[in-house]
Amino acid sequence: MLIRLNYKSGKAPYLQIVDQVKHAAASGALREGEPLPAIRPLAESLRINRNTVAKAYAELENQGVVETKVGKGCFIAENNTPFKSSVCQEILTEAIDHAIVQAHHLQVSNKDFQQLVTERLKQFENTKH
Repeated sequence: MLIRLNYKSGKAPYLQIVDQVKHAAASGALREGEPLPAIRPLAESLRINRNTVAKAYAELENQGVVETKVGKGCFIAENNTPFKSSVCQEILTEAIDHAIVQAHHLQVSNKDFQQLVTERLKQFENTKH
């Protein structure tokens, strides 16, 4: 798995790692049971502190995306969410609301926004298979 950091994004590096691993797991690029890169080599390749990678992996474990096997590393967890469906819906609603606000500020029409969402869903489904 290739992880890239954008230091100009304003988003913390550990959150960028979390987002990229979650996306890879959701899209099927990383499958259940696949290992994540070891902390030290990943930190060295990204030129960041090992604690930053460890923090990202801990966050991924808290979210149920990965599981840690002592002495072996972190692996993509079974595709079960630890959240109840109402909590999942709440999290997703918050993300959608954020995207809607962004679209409004960028003066994107409802039609164009919906078209973009549809295109992104299709692209996501295509990368999943």
